[in-house]
Amino acid sequence: MNDDSSIVRIAASLREEAARLRPGDRLPSSRELVRRHKVSPVTVSRALAALAAEGRVVTRPGSGAFVAPSVAATSGEATDLSWQTVSLGDRSVDDAAVAGLLTPPPEGVIPLAGGYLHPGLRPSKALANAAVRAVRRADAWAIPPLNGLAELRRWFAAEVGGGVTHADVLIVSGGQAALTHAFRALSAPGAAMLVETPTYPGALAAARAAGLRAVAVPMDADGVRPDLLAEAFAVTGARVFYCQPTLHNPTGVVLSAERRGQVLAVARAAGAFVIEDDYARYLATSPVPPPLVTMDAHGTVVHVNSLSKVTSPSLRVAAVIARGPAARRLRAAQLVESFFVARPLQETALELLGSPAWRRHRAAVTAELAVRRDALASALTRHLPSARVPYMPPGGLHLWVRLPRDVDETALVESAQRAGVLVSPGAIYHSAEPPCPHIRVTHIAAAHVAELAEGVRRLGATLDAQLAPGSG
Repeated sequence: MNDDSSIVRIAASLREEAARLRPGDRLPSSRELVRRHKVSPVTVSRALAALAAEGRVVTRPGSGAFVAPSVAATSGEATDLSWQTVSLGDRSVDDAAVAGLLTPPPEGVIPLAGGYLHPGLRPSKALANAAVRAVRRADAWAIPPLNGLAELRRWFAAEVGGGVTHADVLIVSGGQAALTHAFRALSAPGAAMLVETPTYPGALAAARAAGLRAVAVPMDADGVRPDLLAEAFAVTGARVFYCQPTLHNPTGVVLSAERRGQVLAVARAAGAFVIEDDYARYLATSPVPPPLVTMDAHGTVVHVNSLSKVTSPSLRVAAVIARGPAARRLRAAQLVESFFVARPLQETALELLGSPAWRRHRAAVTAELAVRRDALASALTRHLPSARVPYMPPGGLHLWVRLPRDVDETALVESAQRAGVLVSPGAIYHSAEPPCPHIRVTHIAAAHVAELAEGVRRLGATLDAQLAPGSG
């Protein structure tokens, strides 16, 4: 008989037998299997090896073959994993808000949510060409300098300006990783961290995962209020303030030049760090004040600049700029947690940034942002007259919409999705109870302006239905 067919036959027989037994039960001995199937010991050994590779049996030299622990799950028997609840303790990682922002919309649903350019607006061809050139380099797959390619660090330093040098720059795997590294490196579990309110939900999730307590500091049309920031530092003893001074997410507010100096003075007086998330540096449609880090002479600011928002979500390359012991700790944290950013990705970013395609893409995106922002504002005025946009940002990806006080924000978002339009609920942008209902409406995820307008029309009809007399 053909050995291969015998192996298959014996393995099938043992697979059925293992499914009937309990994990840890012993299977027939090799001698018994040789006698039962009239085959050689080598054939039996190969059949057992095949089942061991599947994870169905465990072989122990001198003892025999036993049913593997995983067989209970594959045989339809429920596995009891409740022991993990005790072992994991009471700390959890809530990814709901972040997952919601990254999950593609269902078929037929217009996305007025999300934080990245529509695929048709991304520089996909330029990125592909840059990647091809990058991987052709002789050292493309070698280990890069642990803090990032020197040329890439020089590029980020030059973009920020001021007194920043390439020695101050650490290359990390995107803005979210930068925030995670910074929160863990600069604060201890259980400590308070100050945040603007509202703020980016990914930052709130990362802070909570690091065991930090996010404490809200109110804003107005000029950004975070320095007087309340000073009070929050005094009351909480916090040593970190996370902020987005330029095109703040979700409000779009730009921290005024005067307040930038005041924020730095308040933080320095408190002996605290300011984590400046400059995610929208390339999304402005008109001039904005220089980054906080360019005004900092004392190592107060840890600056984050990412490429993902203006290019593609998969170009996960960002820079963290810091000085002194904080910089050394951030570099050590990156090394311990993830070693370094893959060199082909760094080389691809460098190829793109050095090409004419980068400048063309930035100009095209800037023009498109202005068109879409205005189209979104116009559609909101037409279809949601009872709502209000308190601030018209000079760029960015979205508008912050204040709803009438009697609107059920959660019900509106759910009803809107059933009507075929996706928006972000305002509650996820707050570290505590929100003062009134809001939604964040993104204009850059829709395929074109016509789809954007149709999405707002559907949203308006949903809001009208909730506000109609007798609807509650």
